[in-house]
Amino acid sequence: MADLGSRRMWCSVPERLQLHGAMLALQFGYAGFHVVSRAALNMGISKLVFPVYRNIIALLLLLPFAYFLEKKERPAMNLNFTIQFFFLALIGITANQGFYLLGLENTSPTFASAIQNSVPAITFLMAVLLRIEQVRLNRKDGISKVIGTIFCVAGASVITLYKGPTIYSPSPPLLQHYSVPVVGGGDIGANGKSWTLGCVYLIGHCLSWSGWLVLQAPVLKKYPARLSVTSWTCFYGLIQFVIIAAIVERDAQAWIFHSGGEVFTIFYAGVVASGIAFAVQIWCIDRGGPVFVAVYQPVQTLVVAIMASLALGEEFYLGGIIGAVLIIVGLYLVLWGKSEERKFIALEKAAIQGSTQEHTSSSSSRTPAHIKTSLTQPLLHSSTENV
Repeated sequence: MADLGSRRMWCSVPERLQLHGAMLALQFGYAGFHVVSRAALNMGISKLVFPVYRNIIALLLLLPFAYFLEKKERPAMNLNFTIQFFFLALIGITANQGFYLLGLENTSPTFASAIQNSVPAITFLMAVLLRIEQVRLNRKDGISKVIGTIFCVAGASVITLYKGPTIYSPSPPLLQHYSVPVVGGGDIGANGKSWTLGCVYLIGHCLSWSGWLVLQAPVLKKYPARLSVTSWTCFYGLIQFVIIAAIVERDAQAWIFHSGGEVFTIFYAGVVASGIAFAVQIWCIDRGGPVFVAVYQPVQTLVVAIMASLALGEEFYLGGIIGAVLIIVGLYLVLWGKSEERKFIALEKAAIQGSTQEHTSSSSSRTPAHIKTSLTQPLLHSSTENV
């Protein structure tokens, strides 16, 4: 009875409010993933073992839904699809997650989240270079997307090349053993970490993510089963990580959990970041559209900043703040451009449909007149009708 009552209460909430609530929860979930991943690295979890366990959990969560929900939509598997899924996994799982962990280890959760805001702009740039999308500089939406992309590139460059003075240094973190180490400008710090190298890794992470989004589109046209595509990609990404880890990670202790904290971080990454968050994101995209979902991305950066400051004692630097602001401005310019482009396309389609219907109705109205004229005045030339 209580479950039925809570379900009725949820259904009575307007869908728009449900969407906003779901998106806020999603950003908190992803923000927690950034902080938890950094804590995992600081605990000493291997950068290769962590994604192996994460993808095992994600695959176990995705497989049942993909199998049962997409039985009718899923085409038969063949060699062509296998090769495509393998390369999607190489870009979207192996390179994406590998670069992210390498970048996170050398920088901080907040700046990792800030740089991710540039993904829509990078995706647009890649689509233009691959001639999947056209740049229309004669329209305001095209100009907005180009300027937004420039802002994002400038912001990522500032974060990478200029660290600047410390703006905010918090009190001792809640997780004192897992605090973010201070690293120096572009040089190698005392702890062997390089801020500049970390930012380069994070840019590689964004490029991989964008490349995965761009290359996934043509695959989905031939294989229109999103959950199955994601499951196959996750499967091949897991195989790739296992092979790399087996070659590089020779220490058997690296595969063993040494504390409850390590178990929690891996389960959080697999269940929350890869499982629940993925399902919520699909629902939000389906109901609110991709632009609505992307608009919330900067909220994640703000939440990460607060979480990382409290839990890990993260310091904030001038270069990072300037770069994050530039990237967020660029993100909204790109999203506004995409939104205006959709409106323009919708108006264009409506105009075409209107003119087609008008032409059809005028043709049908002229036809009986023509027939009537030809019957009553058979000696008149047909061209006289248009005089």
